[in-house]
Order: sequence, then structure tokens, then C-alpha cells
Amino acid sequence: MIDMEKSHSAAYAAAGVDITAGYKGVKLMRADVQRTYIPGVVSDIGGFGGLFAPNIAGMTEPILVSGTDGVGTKLRIAELMNRHDTIGIDCVAMCVNDVICCGAKPLFFLDYIAIGKNVPEKVAAIVSGVAEGCVQAGCALIGGETAEHPGMMAADDYDLAGFTVGLVDKPKLIDSSRMAAGDVVLALPSSGFHSNGYSLVRKVFDVEKADLGKYYDELGETLGEALLRPTVIYVKPVLRCIEAADVRGISHITGGGFYENIPRCIPDGLCAKINRASLITPAIFGLLQKQGGVDEHDMFNTFNMGVGMVMVVSPNTADAALSALKAEGIDAYACGEIVHGEEKIVLA
Repeated sequence: MIDMEKSHSAAYAAAGVDITAGYKGVKLMRADVQRTYIPGVVSDIGGFGGLFAPNIAGMTEPILVSGTDGVGTKLRIAELMNRHDTIGIDCVAMCVNDVICCGAKPLFFLDYIAIGKNVPEKVAAIVSGVAEGCVQAGCALIGGETAEHPGMMAADDYDLAGFTVGLVDKPKLIDSSRMAAGDVVLALPSSGFHSNGYSLVRKVFDVEKADLGKYYDELGETLGEALLRPTVIYVKPVLRCIEAADVRGISHITGGGFYENIPRCIPDGLCAKINRASLITPAIFGLLQKQGGVDEHDMFNTFNMGVGMVMVVSPNTADAALSALKAEGIDAYACGEIVHGEEKIVLA
């Protein structure tokens, strides 16, 4: 660790950057970071690079799968509620939920925080959420960066992004090449909006003026709690499902909703026929649709509508897939089937 007593720049501090705050933040977050460590971690935080030695024993052709993403304007909800210890879960989720679509197990994660003013306790709270997300995903937080941006960002503002690398053996890569008509589409429930569509969410609920502490009977919680609820991390349930069933395609339902994301795992000549009536949609979506006067197509083209991920499995292993997901706490259900067609997705 750097000796903070010997590292100080009065001139840099006068320009708006307090390097000692950065060192204090690292000290505060150390315990959270270390609880993410798994076999393979070689280095502790503080070095120039994060080191990781993957276990490739038994693999014939290991493939690295990378993913990067941010939280987006959901960060504004965290700022308004002055709660910063869960938003990091969203950051991890947006990355690891993408790489798991290939069947890859996330190995490690790095975060990047850009902030107007580095308040060590605030940064440590943000990183505690990142660490919690890594624990849920079973990957290690092996590095990161906090950049103070005086004059470019308001003191209370920040942005959060991350990067993950996963590993899969090529014979086990999920690439939709074996998908066929008759396969079953499974819906994995979401916790709400996850981390997508928040520009529309903020507009409809007028969050800058709204009482985020207002309790809604239909939600069973306050508006702020519903909007800040972390994204579900599907890594462990999906990995277990892959071992138990014949998984032929996976889509993470993010920005663009059903219409943009489900087609990404559907081969040409096939179509995911989704049973609209089967979908279980949390009340927050109906509240937004009613309050904002948003038509149904736009809802399904913007939000996950209660389905954070879909998995396509062979019909003879669908029950095994559902059981595996249930064992990991995911109450998945069949929401459609694969049919011949050129549209990629149909809601019927």
C-alpha cells in the first residue's frame, strides 16, 4: 500500500483532484474486493495489472469470452436516493449475463468509476456492490480504476462501467447451431427493469420531482426501491442448467427488449414464437405503461417485461432444465417454442 503521509500534491488538490482520497478509497474497499477472490487469482489490488491463472485442465480448445457494459442512467436513481451500495451489482450483471449466453463461466471482472469528486466512503460503497455482484457470479474482482473529473462532472455525479472475461471449452460453446423447430423457450424472471430503459423510466416517473419514498400498494414497496432493485445475475443457475439439459441458445434481455435481443440467438429460418399470455410481468411495468401511455410494442421493444433471460432447450430436457434452474432459486417457466419462420420472433 502507498504511504498516504508521503503522497500528497497540494497543486493537484487545488486543481480539484485529491489523490489521498483515492488511496483511502482503496483501503476502505480492500476487504470487499478480497472476498471475491477465487482459485486463479494471482495478484492483490494495487498493482499495474490484475493477474489471473485460469484452470484449463480437461479442456480441448479453451476460448476466452469478453464483455463490457455500464449501468446507464439508472445511476441517477442511486444519486437521488443517495444509495450507492447496490448499483455495482447491476454493473457486474450487465457484463456477466452477456458472456454466459455463450456458455462461458466468468473468471474475473474490472470496474471503472468516473466521478466528479472522490469521496472515499462513496466510492467504497459503489465497489462493495461490484464485489457483491462478483460473489453472486462466482468471479473475482482483480482490478479497477477511479478517475476524478473536476470541471467535467458535477461533484455528486459519477459513471460506472465494467469488463469481464469468461472461459468456455469450444465443444461446449453455445452458438445456436443445433437449434431446431420444436425446441422449448424458457423464461427466466427478472427483478424489474434491471439496467435498461431508464431514460424512459426517468421521463415517465419524472424522477427529479417525484417522491421516490412513496409507497405503492401494487408494488409492495416504494417507487425508489422498485427502480433501484438490482439486476438478477443468472450465471450460476445457467451454468447448472447447461450441465443438466441440452441448451441450444441463450439471450440476455437488455436494451431493445424482446424484439432486439431474442433474435440474436435465433438462426435464420427459425422463429421464437412467444406465448404473450404466459409471461409473468411485475407490476412496475404496468404502472409505467399506464402512467406514460406507452403502447405494448414499445414496452416489449424497450424493456425485459419481466423476463431477464431466455433459454432455448431441447423438448426432452425442458423439465431437467427447469429443475436445475429451480435448484438455484430461479422459477423459470416455458413461454414459447421454436418454429419455422423468417421473423425471428413473434408474440402471439
